[in-house]
Amino acid sequence: MKAKILVVEDDQTLQETLAYNLERQGYKITTTGNGRTALKLARKKEPDLIILDVMLPEMDGIDVCRILRKESATPILMLTARAEEVDKIVGLEMGADDYMTKPFSMRELLVRVKALLRRVEMIREEIGRETAVSPPPSALTFGNLTIDAERREVRLGSQIVKLKPKEFELLHFLARHQGVALSRSLILEKVWGWTFDGSSRTVDVHVRWLREKIEADPAQPQRIVTVRGVGYRFD
Repeated sequence: MKAKILVVEDDQTLQETLAYNLERQGYKITTTGNGRTALKLARKKEPDLIILDVMLPEMDGIDVCRILRKESATPILMLTARAEEVDKIVGLEMGADDYMTKPFSMRELLVRVKALLRRVEMIREEIGRETAVSPPPSALTFGNLTIDAERREVRLGSQIVKLKPKEFELLHFLARHQGVALSRSLILEKVWGWTFDGSSRTVDVHVRWLREKIEADPAQPQRIVTVRGVGYRFD
């Protein structure tokens, strides 16, 4: 499947140049030159990588990066015409994965894009190997919480916890990877599948529902914890 890249650049000529060169590499490209539109597209399209200019109308790239990083672990490559070190530091502190200053070499950008996408693929492959080599036992037990895959049943002590199908699948996926920080995009892919057209907010909503059912205090979760800038981890 083609990797999906969202290109956010308000310079129309550069936007078209980036899209042309990335499409030649086989990537599926979505473009915009507006910060607020970029947020909507990132949530709707769930891209595998975002190329994000700093200077944008309506909302600058730093704010877009900060908001997206709270919702997703999607790699972000930031572009800027400013070379000051402080701009680079701010961008990286907001959660950007890489940073390039204009003008830049298109060949170097393509290399960096490939490296960022490969890193995402390696994480997915690692989780896939874990599942294939070491299939989880039928029942997983964590203190008084038991998750039985064969019976599709969850118990807290002696009480059965009533879960919707996707709530069960989400809980089972998180529990199988206990202690691993999982991104929202990866959770969407593994639990909802590639064809799902929703956003990462779907994961947040289902996590909230699960917390209400299995946590002693949903406001202070101890089992499904939020990993800032990434997603969730089952402890």
